[in-house]
Amino acid sequence: MKHIRIISPSGAINPQLILQAQQRLQSWGYHVTIGQYAMQQYGRFAGTIQQRLSDINQALADPSIDIILCSRGGYGLQQILDKIILPTRSKNEWPLIVGYSDITELHSLMALHGVPSLHMSMCKNLSELADDDPTLLAMREALAGRAPRLLDTDATVIGGNLSVLYGLQGTPWDLNHIIDAMGCAPVLLIEDIDETHYHIDRMMNNLRLSGVLGRISGLVVGHFTDCKEDERMGCSIEQTIRQAVQDYDYPVIFGAPVGHEMPNMPVLLG
Repeated sequence: MKHIRIISPSGAINPQLILQAQQRLQSWGYHVTIGQYAMQQYGRFAGTIQQRLSDINQALADPSIDIILCSRGGYGLQQILDKIILPTRSKNEWPLIVGYSDITELHSLMALHGVPSLHMSMCKNLSELADDDPTLLAMREALAGRAPRLLDTDATVIGGNLSVLYGLQGTPWDLNHIIDAMGCAPVLLIEDIDETHYHIDRMMNNLRLSGVLGRISGLVVGHFTDCKEDERMGCSIEQTIRQAVQDYDYPVIFGAPVGHEMPNMPVLLG
C-alpha cells in the first residue's frame, strides 16, 4: 500500500479540505498521513517558515513515504526553497511531489535534480469534485502511475506557473539552470491566474531575453484564468505569447487543459 503524506508548504488551507482529501485517497487504497503542521495558519501561510520547512524536510527524509501531496499553492515556498534538505538515497527512491501553482518551485527543484514530479490538482479538488469528474478520474490514474499523455512527444516537460517561474529567474532554480542540468531541449508548460496583461508580456519577454525561449523544443500554454485582456496592449494575451516566440520554429499549443480552472489534467514533469 503506497504511503501519501499531505503537507502545506505554502498558503494556509481550510483543514476540512485536507481531512476530506485524506478520506477520498484512503478510499482509493492509499495509506495517508498528514504533516504535523499541515493544518496550521500563520497569517496567509500554513505555519511559520520553520514549521513548513520541518514538514517538507521530514517528508523527504522518510523512506516510507511514496508521494508528497501538497495541500494547496498560494505563496510561501520561495521563503524556504533554499533550506530544503534533499534525500541522500537513490533518486529513483525519492517521493513523488504532487501539486501545482506555487508548488512549481518544488517541480523546479526536482527537475534540476532529474527527478520526475506531478503537476496536478490538490486537496480542494480531491475533496469537492464528483466521483465521475474527468479531472478527478485523471488524478486517480496519475497517482497510480498512469498520468494521461496530453502531448504526442517523448520530450521532457518542465515548467508550471508562469509567475512562479519568473520569480525564480536569476536563482539556482531558474529555467536555464534546469535546461543545463537536463542536457536537452524540453517542452515548456506555462499557466497562470489573475495576472495583468502587461505583466504577462513582461514575464514572456524575460524568458525571451534570458535565452530560455530559445532553448526549448515546444511551448504548451494552459489556462490563463482571470487574466483580463488590456486593449492598450494592442493585442490579445494569446498574441502577446505568440510574439515572444515568433522567432522560433517549434510548435506552440494553446488551450491545454492545465491550470487554475477545470479541467486541470495531471502532467508528469521532468
